[in-house]
Amino acid sequence: MKEELDALTKNHTWDLVTLPPGQSVVGCKWIYKIKTHSDGSIERYKARLVTKSFTQEYGIDYEETFTPVACISSVRALLVVAVTSKWDLFKWMLKISSLMGI
Repeated sequence: MKEELDALTKNHTWDLVTLPPGQSVVGCKWIYKIKTHSDGSIERYKARLVTKSFTQEYGIDYEETFTPVACISSVRALLVVAVTSKWDLFKWMLKISSLMGI
């Protein structure tokens, strides 16, 4: 959980603001998963913080929350531009779930 919170803080995922009068907060919850090797041994524990978007109400706070998602075709296009322009490429830490829109 600490690793996930550190990543969210480092990437400036949210801003802490005062709640406007008459507005409600969209809650969140932790999703836990155990990643295993092919032999069944534990590789690592994962924790992900997600919003409870089902609590939002259309017309009130429905359009206020968004998640930018990288489309795989956009990533590929960017890589093509980088290669044809002979730019230096560095390792990216991409999460497949983000690319797949999950």
